[in-house]
Amino acid sequence: MTVRVFVATPIAPECVERMRAVDPSRVEVIFEPDLLPPMQFIADHKGAKFTRTAEQQRRWREHLGRAEVLWDFPPNDPDGSGGLAYAPRVRWIQGTSAGIGQRVKMLGLHDSDVICTTARGLHGGPLAEFVFMALLMHVRGLRHLESEQRAHRWNAYCTDELAGKTLAIVGAGHMANKIILLGRAFGMRITAMGRRYAPERAAELGIGRFYPREQLHSMLGEADGLVLTMPHTPDTERMIDAGAIAALKPGAVFVNIARGKVVDEDALIQALRSGHIGFAALDVFDVEPLPESSLLWDMPNVLISPHSQSVVPSDNARLTEIFCHNLRCYLDGRFADMQNVLDKELMY
Repeated sequence: MTVRVFVATPIAPECVERMRAVDPSRVEVIFEPDLLPPMQFIADHKGAKFTRTAEQQRRWREHLGRAEVLWDFPPNDPDGSGGLAYAPRVRWIQGTSAGIGQRVKMLGLHDSDVICTTARGLHGGPLAEFVFMALLMHVRGLRHLESEQRAHRWNAYCTDELAGKTLAIVGAGHMANKIILLGRAFGMRITAMGRRYAPERAAELGIGRFYPREQLHSMLGEADGLVLTMPHTPDTERMIDAGAIAALKPGAVFVNIARGKVVDEDALIQALRSGHIGFAALDVFDVEPLPESSLLWDMPNVLISPHSQSVVPSDNARLTEIFCHNLRCYLDGRFADMQNVLDKELMY
């Protein structure tokens, strides 16, 4: 039997050819670029604003209706309808993000038999680099240097360093591992917290201490820098609330590469305005795109990234490798060997 794969979001043609090469006799990959929004940049999974013609919409729905496997979640029509409603035969969806748990729940797939796989493991390196760019920006005084250069001023001054400082990480998955490696290279003391607590995890991760959830405030009180990497689940929503922010060591650097909804954004803004948080680098927000009215835009101690720091040129090629591995497993019925299968109960 032929397994039909429908590419529902933009991807490079060479990646599609690698999918087709997995087993040309058993796999039909449907890829019609004119049905997809144009890419705005390399590895863009969403594309620019785009409206299909009536004829294109007919083909779009027809392909969704025949598909057993989807490359990414098909976006809804402008009126909010469509998407998976047109795809009753789908049995497996390959997401293009690590954090698809909330979307799976929103789409009503939480209790379904549809296999959902993620991009877990691909983005840890680029995001860890963003974390250390932010930390170095603050301790080495990048914005001060830029200001002095623009003013043609030569005023010697004393900077700071990362060595010896404490970096706290909330979330102990693949992204944390990459951050830990860089932190150790910079001579930082690292602490962490994750869903599963065990004292021996500190040695497993190569860090100074692993904290239980009930000691969150104690961990934050020692932190010169805080990095959020946890998934957005009912258990983590607003986990970093006003109390947690108040518990942070004064002047700490705050970096969020998790999800916006794990933070009380109003409390974060107040802490930034008061200087309790010295600097924040934010790749994710409570509402995305970040509204033009947000106070965060104009704060001198904030760096805003449009939820893009995980995207690098190799993104789609590396995700295609995972997809092709999983496609071979799927074709052979080896579902237990598939990589990055979403745990729908844990939502990651």
